[in-house]
Amino acid sequence: MLLKEARKRWQEADGNPQESSGTMDSDSQLELEPQEETENALVTHSSDEALYCEADAPSTMEKEKTAWENSETDLETEDDEKLYTTGQRELYLEACKLLGVVPVSYFLRNMEEPYMNLNHHGLGPKGTKAIAIALVSNTSIIKLELEDNYIMGEGVLSLVEMLHENYYLQELNISDNDLGLEGAKIISDFLQRNISSLWKLKLSAINVGLQTLNLSWNHFHIRGAVALCNGLRMNVTLKKLDLSMNGFGNEGAMALSEVLRLSSCLVYLDISGNDIGNEGASKLSRALEYNESLRVLKLFLNPISMDGAVLLIMSIKKNPKSRLEELDISNVLVTEQFTKMLEGVYAVHPQLDVLYKAVQGLAEKKALFLCKNPMKLIQSCDTRVSGFSQSYADTNNITMLDFFKSLNPTGAMEMTVGDFRKALLQQNKVRLNHCQIRDLVKRLQQKAGTVNFSFFK
Repeated sequence: MLLKEARKRWQEADGNPQESSGTMDSDSQLELEPQEETENALVTHSSDEALYCEADAPSTMEKEKTAWENSETDLETEDDEKLYTTGQRELYLEACKLLGVVPVSYFLRNMEEPYMNLNHHGLGPKGTKAIAIALVSNTSIIKLELEDNYIMGEGVLSLVEMLHENYYLQELNISDNDLGLEGAKIISDFLQRNISSLWKLKLSAINVGLQTLNLSWNHFHIRGAVALCNGLRMNVTLKKLDLSMNGFGNEGAMALSEVLRLSSCLVYLDISGNDIGNEGASKLSRALEYNESLRVLKLFLNPISMDGAVLLIMSIKKNPKSRLEELDISNVLVTEQFTKMLEGVYAVHPQLDVLYKAVQGLAEKKALFLCKNPMKLIQSCDTRVSGFSQSYADTNNITMLDFFKSLNPTGAMEMTVGDFRKALLQQNKVRLNHCQIRDLVKRLQQKAGTVNFSFFK
């Protein structure tokens, strides 16, 4: 691993600089194993827009040092500092030799400076790896610029491994580096683990190809949300975004509403648990009046009242091109007046399902009746024939499978959840409410967004 080799070479340089150019066992000792592929698909594009992931800078950068650092990197005297820097230079030169790359003289001259600008140096993956090896134990550089160096996924992996050990680097720019699918996966995993001292990361040219991004539970608050939204504003491929449990509040919701208003590709957005109130709901509702792509919006665990809920559903009603299929506000207690308004929304958008907590003052028996088992209703909904109750299927001499397949114009075994809801509400064979349709969706949904009728075979 990078840290092991860096420590070994630094110690050799510290103890005997003249002999520090000894050979390693093989290049494989410096090679990094690529991470396994995930299911997140990316499309290669280019963009001038930049994606920032930013959080409040820590007030101090003090870290608990290992015994090796305490004993080997004492920088209290000028002589020790020179020896330390000499060891790092020897380490970098040795890494360049083993990797077959030309050392960057600017890097060698400025290893003690807090700002390192290596933009447009043509480093490539191996040159980046040599830099990363030297930076494992560097305590001077706090801002590193590596834009336009064609570092690719291999170079990103070297940098991420270095960041696991370097406690001093705070800002990193790896824009325009052809990171591709592999690099995006590595960055995504790194952001989710959140184990370095890094607080600013610039990634332009990666956000454009990204289709799924999960940044839940990262606690980046307002500044992080605003910076992220600035980067996503012109995104043309992101389909699924999970920003739940980050506490960015109404200000973050305002920034996100602009992304939502402009997006033509986002279909799933989870912003649950973000301290969004009615003010934030109002901003989001204005964006929903124009959005034509979003299908799922999760706002669970936000302090939104029924007033905020009304703004949301009425904005959907105002948008005849809305494709929203699920609005989750399941912690909001509503009134029967709200449900009547919702029926009006359903009339315009029968594919929609709004999840709320409960209806105030609704009798328990009535609530149970509204959620009566839909399967039993389908099986015994028809009128009595010769004094005997018969099911709809028996009366019409069809099976349950035939009934559900008849809902699909193509007669196929699968259909989208939105189309399924719409067909059930519009058919006149069996009267079902949204609660019962929701139950059917849970029974028949085998993968997100799709129901399958093979259950009845």
